[in-house]
Amino acid sequence: MESTDSNKHVKPETLDDLIKVLHNIFESDNINVEEVQTIMEAYDSNPKEWKKFAKPDQFRYTRNLVDEGNGKFNIMVLCWGEGHGSSIHDHTNSHCFMKMLQGKLKETRFDWPKEKTKGEMVQKSEKVLDENKCVYINDSIGLHRVENPSHTECSVSLHIYSPPFESCQTFDQRTGHKNSVKMTFWSKYGERTAFETKVSQENN
Repeated sequence: MESTDSNKHVKPETLDDLIKVLHNIFESDNINVEEVQTIMEAYDSNPKEWKKFAKPDQFRYTRNLVDEGNGKFNIMVLCWGEGHGSSIHDHTNSHCFMKMLQGKLKETRFDWPKEKTKGEMVQKSEKVLDENKCVYINDSIGLHRVENPSHTECSVSLHIYSPPFESCQTFDQRTGHKNSVKMTFWSKYGERTAFETKVSQENN
């Protein structure tokens, strides 16, 4: 890993390098969004480094914890099977960074539904994210849905949430109705977690 005085110019050669740089950045209470995006895009995806964390499932996309970031943030790898997608959801007042490691993902952004009027949610934008690209969202920007547009190939993405959160809100696109759901991990540090079915769950 190249070493300079500024994290902005560090080129993480490996996933471990990237994690070390992120630990350094998130020690601060003031997060520079562009700096984090630049660092995440500078890492060239290498399946040999993240494959042990990528645990796919036939029926749903999976959230796989890689690093807990000393409690200030967490890093996870998400696996998206063919056609898998999330609900429209918020991020519980956290920063959310998403970098493509393999394949493509389509991100659709929405305005927050207005409390007094019910009806179809307003779509703001739509983009397809290519390998090694990184996007950022938080609740002031709006809500989003993420989905794998391919019906023949799986996709894998790297996510950072700061601070970590254990629940979020999901939204019905047709009505704007919201539900609070618990976040779950399919695996932690490469090991499968105990599966819970007692509560409403969302993998966002």
